[in-house]
Amino acid sequence: MTFDSIRHARKGGVPRGLSQTAPVLFSYGFRPFFLAAAIWAVVAMLLWLLSLGGAIAVATDYGPAYWHAHEMLFGYSSAVLAGFLLTAVPNWTGRLPVSGWPLFFLFCIWVAGRLVFLVPGVIGAEAAAVVDSLFLPVLLAICVREVVAGRKWKDLKVIGGLVALSLGNILFHLQVVLGGDPDLAIRLAVSAYVALVTIIGGRIIPSFTRNWINKMGRTDFPASYGRMDTIAITAGISALAAWGLLSEGPVVATLATAAFLLHLMRLTRWRGWTTLSEHLITILHIAYLFVPLGFLGIAFAALGLLSPMAALHVLTVGTIASMMLAVMTRATRGHTGRVLTASRTTTAVYAAIVLAALLRPAADILPDHAQTLYAASGLAWLTAFGLYLLEYGPMLAMVRRKMV
Repeated sequence: MTFDSIRHARKGGVPRGLSQTAPVLFSYGFRPFFLAAAIWAVVAMLLWLLSLGGAIAVATDYGPAYWHAHEMLFGYSSAVLAGFLLTAVPNWTGRLPVSGWPLFFLFCIWVAGRLVFLVPGVIGAEAAAVVDSLFLPVLLAICVREVVAGRKWKDLKVIGGLVALSLGNILFHLQVVLGGDPDLAIRLAVSAYVALVTIIGGRIIPSFTRNWINKMGRTDFPASYGRMDTIAITAGISALAAWGLLSEGPVVATLATAAFLLHLMRLTRWRGWTTLSEHLITILHIAYLFVPLGFLGIAFAALGLLSPMAALHVLTVGTIASMMLAVMTRATRGHTGRVLTASRTTTAVYAAIVLAALLRPAADILPDHAQTLYAASGLAWLTAFGLYLLEYGPMLAMVRRKMV
């Protein structure tokens, strides 16, 4: 169904930013990318679990473990980031969003990356790496153009995260193709996502919390952005930089411990406990809680007190995936005209991803039960994204409706 066939159905004309010629799915960036990200999160995890069980072989020419790490960081996650930025940047800059056929072609670049890496032997690992490496730089170019055109210079720090991810993806491929270990690229990518969570989260979490508290007629608002936030973000980026470059040692442990304390203090200033009756807001605070927990995990791992993989998965599943689902659910509801409140299904989505975030690191902490915990965390992951698709898939593919 194209917008041409429904544009006269809404009184007042065309909603801002909607393409009048392309399918509704490509009318706004969050629609195709959130939908595809959730689908790929399910498909890629199923393939990985089947591969672990020996039922199938996935991306054998590239390495199944490398494929899994890559598709979680640069496949699924990059789609969520694209959906968010292509929707948020126009709000920040006041410019029209990328929509219609330009959005469709950008989406095709992302899809091409997923397909060539599912069977890299067809065109060769080197050619597959080139195809996959196109998406993030193109997204980067679009966002830079919009930020510069809108003269929103303060948003360039978000662009920095995209630069790091683009370089991380290229580095990942170079290290694997040349026979090395992509650990450095993985840490760079995870650090970029976590840094974006600390920057963007500091903008949206207190804002959404304040709006909800005000709606409830209360005045116990979260603290506004201040020097404390700047110090916490700076400390976090410093700790992530040290972790990315050094991986372990007393310097990493010291910086990560400082970041843990500062981000825990920052989170308490947002008064998340006051939002427990609205899970759409509470999940943002819970997801951010995994930021200081992740720094604590890095500190313990740097001192040899915790498996590096356990610390890594606190950040990847806890911080990144849970925050992404929190944003995907809220943004989908808000931009499709639904009431901003969590349904029972949405609450189940949150419970499942938090459970996955707790179970996956536990698999590295309890090696005797690793296979059971792998399966349990994978099932929780599939439940979270499966339920998201069940409730939000139709919203993403259908026309925006009026707020009720």
